[in-house]
Amino acid sequence: MLHLQIKTFPELTVAELYALLQLRAEVFVVEQNCVYQDIDGKDQKAFHLLGTKNGQLVAYVRIFNAGDYFAEPGIGRVVVQQAERKHGYGHELMVFANRFVFDALGEKIIKISAQTYLEKFYKAHGYERIGEGYLEDGIPHQAMIAKKENP
Repeated sequence: MLHLQIKTFPELTVAELYALLQLRAEVFVVEQNCVYQDIDGKDQKAFHLLGTKNGQLVAYVRIFNAGDYFAEPGIGRVVVQQAERKHGYGHELMVFANRFVFDALGEKIIKISAQTYLEKFYKAHGYERIGEGYLEDGIPHQAMIAKKENP
């Protein structure tokens, strides 16, 4: 069972910060063979959605207020440890993250920069593509937005 928890940057323990940076590097740098600057100076502004299983971080998302990454509120760095993907944790993360932005933050729209191959996954969570695709760190991406139903 996945335990989900939101923390601000100052609320993260050193161990949690280390674990989330390690997970992001494991997937985005090593698994996807993409050399890029993951530590981008934006973690301090983000909400951090930690997904733990048996006390270990296996899933993660960072969430931004409007203006802290995009002009709109945003979600990024959606990641699930490779061995744990078969459990649908990515879907749990997105449901929780969307609900947090729409309900807890009171927003009506969310923007993401999605890896193009995951477009179907994000569409299942209410996201629609906007604009043309683009390369980000050498990987095809697509801007997408979700709007709150019944605002």
